[in-house]
Amino acid sequence: MQIERESMEFDVVIVGAGPAGLSAAIRLKQLAAERNTEIAVCVVEKGSEVGAHILSGAVMDPRALEELFPDWRERGAPLDTEVTEDRFVFLSARGARRVPGWMLPGCFRNHGNYVVSLGDFVRWLGAQAEALGVEVYPGFAAAEVLYDEAGAVKGIATGNMGVGRDGEPTANFQPGIELHGKYTFFAEGSRGHLGKQLIARYRLDEDRDPQSYAIGIKELWEIQPAKFEQGLVMHTAGWPLDNDTYGGSFLYHWKDNKIAIGYVVGLNYRNPYLSPYEEFQRYKTHPAIRPLLEGGKRLAYGSRSITAGGINALPKFAFAGGCLIGCDAGFLNASRIKGSHAAIKTGMLAAEAAFDAIAAGRSRDELVAYREAFDRSWLHDELHSARNFKAAMGRGLWTGTLLVGIDQTLFRGKAPFTMHVKRPDHEYLQPAAESEPIAYPKPDGKITFDRLSSVFVSNTNHEEDQPVHLTLKDAQVPVQINLARYAGPEQRYCPAGVYEFVRDDTGAERLQINAQNCVHCKTCDIKDPTQNIVWVVPEGGGGPNYSEM
Repeated sequence: MQIERESMEFDVVIVGAGPAGLSAAIRLKQLAAERNTEIAVCVVEKGSEVGAHILSGAVMDPRALEELFPDWRERGAPLDTEVTEDRFVFLSARGARRVPGWMLPGCFRNHGNYVVSLGDFVRWLGAQAEALGVEVYPGFAAAEVLYDEAGAVKGIATGNMGVGRDGEPTANFQPGIELHGKYTFFAEGSRGHLGKQLIARYRLDEDRDPQSYAIGIKELWEIQPAKFEQGLVMHTAGWPLDNDTYGGSFLYHWKDNKIAIGYVVGLNYRNPYLSPYEEFQRYKTHPAIRPLLEGGKRLAYGSRSITAGGINALPKFAFAGGCLIGCDAGFLNASRIKGSHAAIKTGMLAAEAAFDAIAAGRSRDELVAYREAFDRSWLHDELHSARNFKAAMGRGLWTGTLLVGIDQTLFRGKAPFTMHVKRPDHEYLQPAAESEPIAYPKPDGKITFDRLSSVFVSNTNHEEDQPVHLTLKDAQVPVQINLARYAGPEQRYCPAGVYEFVRDDTGAERLQINAQNCVHCKTCDIKDPTQNIVWVVPEGGGGPNYSEM
């Protein structure tokens, strides 16, 4: 059936109302005001509101924000908790050994940074953008990239609403809308659905390292006042992961007796029996962590993939008609566990390049100036100095720690060598027959929790009568390959209980997809060993509704 869609014209269309997308929109409007001209900018956001899908640790470096809004304090930006102390601890099964402060490399020093709720910060950014005249449309999922006759990006189309699970229009059907722009920015965050397509179409990752990812799982807790130390930032490595698996925890004392506690696991792990979610729950039982949480209350839960490959895996991020900004490209600095400042900076750089191009009468060409500005920027220098981090940590905890220490402390990020990642994450998984099963303890409902109760406090919801947005290229692969060879790893790498192997009436096993549980972390799209699962956008407004995350 041919569906007619309305279209709207803008100078710049931006996909994603996160730090990158909103900063780009703000910078475009700032430049227009400075030059006494007009520029039409819209931002589409798949979350039900700005900030609904935003999740991060988070400790923010305010450097880029200072450039975007030098008066951010007067404007009331929600950066209220300055970091007061850094701790880095190596955990064993029962013990904890703290690294002396003088031994910490610069990437783990947070003086001048702030513990924040990135969701609160993004909501504040959204208000700044709208005050400048940016049109922000939450609840609209960008489902399709549109191209012109020359093959350049000309905009996006939002997803149809009111499509039944059988793929047919229901009585509530509303067609999507086409948004056309002279340039289109893609700021979807890690493993962006459209960004992934653009990288493949334009071969943007040619001659780059394979991209590396991690899964980050986070809970927000309110703890007893006597245990709270506002501004304390603590990271751990070691237990419960083995020494060959990259990962570690973060624990940030925010404000009002609230702490952000979470765990990051690199998605290049090998053992198909490993469950990042269960590793996080197990971490909370450590004698150095459990006492902090006892007597407290879990307030929220969420999970998100992290694009962690760094500058060696950074794709070409400008192409005819558009560009990738923020984590859609992979500008996060994994060694610092920070990406928000990079997202803001790249949004600004792309905005400046697009504004100048539009002022010169250009459209839908490649924004070469964006790439050149990045190459001259402090962000390039920062990412270049961290270029060896991910490859080094792929060598195991102790070897990686030694290599990172040499790289960052002895050479200060200017080592005369560059290490590389050779394989994408999904290729690391080894067969179940060659792996050791992991027995995880049952949750106690006080410190540790099951997946479904966690999904409940993430406020996740999807309209049930819609096509399943977790699609399979081949419906036979999950049982015939993933279950048979890898013991069904999708049951364990998903942090939301989306995937289950169940038996039908004949006793045959099949993969059941509980799409309504999906928190949009994208882990399945990344880690599936056969790359058979493809995450596509559900109806706009679906998914988690994170508060203070």
